[in-house]
Amino acid sequence: MEENKGYKAIGKYLMYSPKKLRPIANLVRRKPYTDAVAQLDVIPNRGAELLKKVIMSAAANALNQNKKLDEEMLYVKEIQVNEGPRLKRVWARAKGKRDILLRRMSHISVIVDELAKVGE
Repeated sequence: MEENKGYKAIGKYLMYSPKKLRPIANLVRRKPYTDAVAQLDVIPNRGAELLKKVIMSAAANALNQNKKLDEEMLYVKEIQVNEGPRLKRVWARAKGKRDILLRRMSHISVIVDELAKVGE
């Protein structure tokens, strides 16, 4: 018997630091889909909007692949926030010197799955 591994969505090359995204991802990990989206709506960070977009994409993938699913039956099974490439920029300093400014990018992968039915 095959085990369903869930429905996946990936957001790549997002211009937001993984260090700032991870605490927001920890808030919604292993929560029902509707609760996760509602909680991300209230959080004022830009990272919450990015996470919400990827979670909604994973849910849309699930609903399109399995017509019997409903939004109420989904939960956020797994969220990974990984580091993407870094853009190096010059930061002007005093006396004609410079520093290197690293603009960090993130890759977000989300897996949503069906809630286990009661009685199985």
